[in-house]
Amino acid sequence: MKRPKLKKASKRVSCAKRFKIQKKVREHNRKLKKAAKKTGISRKPKKDVGVPNSAPFKEEVLREAEQRKQELEALKEQNKIVKKQERAAKRKEGKEAASAGVEPAAKKAKKGTKVREARAAVAKEKSAKTFKCCELNKVIEASDVIVEVLDARDPLGCRCPQLEETVLKHEGKKKLLFILNKIDLVPKDNLEKWLGYLEAECPTFLFKSSMQLKDRTVSQKKQRGTNAVLDHSRAASCFGRDCLLQTLTDLANKKDSETMLKVGVVGFPNVGKSSIINSLKEMRACHVGLQRGLTRCMQEVHITKSVKMIDSPGIVAAPGNPGDVMALRSLQVEEKEESPLEAVRTLLKQCNQQHIMLQYNVPNYRNSLEFLTTLAKKRGFLQKGGIPNTELAATTFLNDWTGAKLSYHSRAPERQDLPSYLSDAIVTELQSGLNMDMVKEGNQNAIRGVRFPNLASSINFSSKGPTAGVLDVSELPKETIATTEADETDMTVSTDECQVNPAGTQPLSTFKPEAEITIPKMETQIQESTQKREDKPTKETKVKFVNVDLTSMQHNNSDDAYDFNTDFV
Repeated sequence: MKRPKLKKASKRVSCAKRFKIQKKVREHNRKLKKAAKKTGISRKPKKDVGVPNSAPFKEEVLREAEQRKQELEALKEQNKIVKKQERAAKRKEGKEAASAGVEPAAKKAKKGTKVREARAAVAKEKSAKTFKCCELNKVIEASDVIVEVLDARDPLGCRCPQLEETVLKHEGKKKLLFILNKIDLVPKDNLEKWLGYLEAECPTFLFKSSMQLKDRTVSQKKQRGTNAVLDHSRAASCFGRDCLLQTLTDLANKKDSETMLKVGVVGFPNVGKSSIINSLKEMRACHVGLQRGLTRCMQEVHITKSVKMIDSPGIVAAPGNPGDVMALRSLQVEEKEESPLEAVRTLLKQCNQQHIMLQYNVPNYRNSLEFLTTLAKKRGFLQKGGIPNTELAATTFLNDWTGAKLSYHSRAPERQDLPSYLSDAIVTELQSGLNMDMVKEGNQNAIRGVRFPNLASSINFSSKGPTAGVLDVSELPKETIATTEADETDMTVSTDECQVNPAGTQPLSTFKPEAEITIPKMETQIQESTQKREDKPTKETKVKFVNVDLTSMQHNNSDDAYDFNTDFV
């Protein structure tokens, strides 16, 4: 405790406390010694006994040991001198290269490694997309029933014509079903219109996933069942589960073989594929989250004794899609191909501004940057100095749109002709084997149970139609890397070396044309620099001017109008 007139607090403690601390330390050291004795580890270093007096040739042994010690010290000193000389040579080489205007070899190697890292990153990204396409094709081939998950806020934008066409090419061997997920985020009238639109093409199930499944093992699930503590809140409740599970069980019973019915769950990122599997299993069997692209490979989950579901990675969106479609359906922001600010700007163009203002409680804004600045100030996203963090505000806005939080809806189009890959016969075949009356009744029960948002509190979003996806690996775009400065320096250096040493091992005809083009450009730059150096006087010459002729200076046609080293005394 610090007393009033003392600068520092006293370090004195009572004798009882000091003795207690010492006792604890002794007990701790005793435990350590006991444990070390059991394991056979001794903390004391063994003492060197040396050469005993009774040993023959003792003096010779000691002399040899001393000589060996001196040799090791001399070798160590010699290594130090060699390293010092190498460092001096490198410094000298760097100074000579800097004076000659050529980059040293260390910098060239560093730039070369950066280029190789960039190429490796592009190759890794391309291989990731290739792996996702291969995994998706595996899921389609291994499944008996393909379930395409659609976000109820933009069902048409979640549809992939390439996927549906690939599934229907199997000529009745595989069934295609639609699941309209996140139905609690759209108005009721809008949902009913979309249900009528999609049912005319494929059997559609309404679904609302449970958001608070915390069980990760079967034992935890059993323990929860014994305790009988269930959360019946809006987020924890699941709708549409019984109807979908009963339909899949009926399909498995009608199957002739004794194998389980394999159901592949496919769709674009963040439509809720893994959440649907977890809701059917009633436990966290698959990893879910706001971040898109969490599922990277196929995963089999046993729902019942006769039904097995296969989770798949998201469909790779084709790069030719519009900007707002790529912002919602692709992983460009997560893969850092596009900034969150650009994605928010493209999304705001497709939304009603008044609805955005009411949803986020912000005043009128002129552009996306002003909206993000206001949102950052409102949410408290401030950087050092009170500067609004627009990057964090843009990320939060995108998470609201892709997650199950923000309510927005798109209008269902008027009934038109079926797509080219669908016909009335195919629609009838897809509905065969299903109890459509039970499906409609289950959808009506889900509509009655869900609490829908008001139309005025939902954002009106204009959809761009179906999203094109890539299923064939050969259709992936070929990634090209822009030529960096390191590439140019590498190419120019290689050609210069070849010109200096034409009798090398590699012939001149094998070099790249880009490197040959850079030779005259580099020569002209060297000539210009040498000409400018010749025009300027050297630093060693001392020139004294008494009279300055301004008229001659005005008629001088040189590039430099004034040279402060010569024109002014």
